[in-house]
Amino acid sequence: MSTLFTKIINREIPASIVYETDKVIAFNDIDPQAPVHILVVPKKEIPTLNDIEPKDSEYLMEMYSAIKEITRDLKIAEDGYRVITNCNSHGGQEVFHLHFHILGGKPLGALLV
Repeated sequence: MSTLFTKIINREIPASIVYETDKVIAFNDIDPQAPVHILVVPKKEIPTLNDIEPKDSEYLMEMYSAIKEITRDLKIAEDGYRVITNCNSHGGQEVFHLHFHILGGKPLGALLV
């Protein structure tokens, strides 16, 4: 069964896409938690951080490159931003397709520790 993100990748459901390559797609979160809230998703279905394999390194590097480019384009790189990945239920993961949240556009405050 395809994840919600795979359906976005396949254009089966709409999304506000801000960046795309052959390995990565990035789009605005539908429930933003900051002025900038973008999800960066590999086009390969990797359920969680726990499921990453060495052969997935090209997807991860492409995701980090996307984050660098997106934050520069949106002019939040210099002031700063946060990148979050949730893993499994205790980590708050809701869609089991690896993804990074980019949050920025305002001071974000302290993290829950």
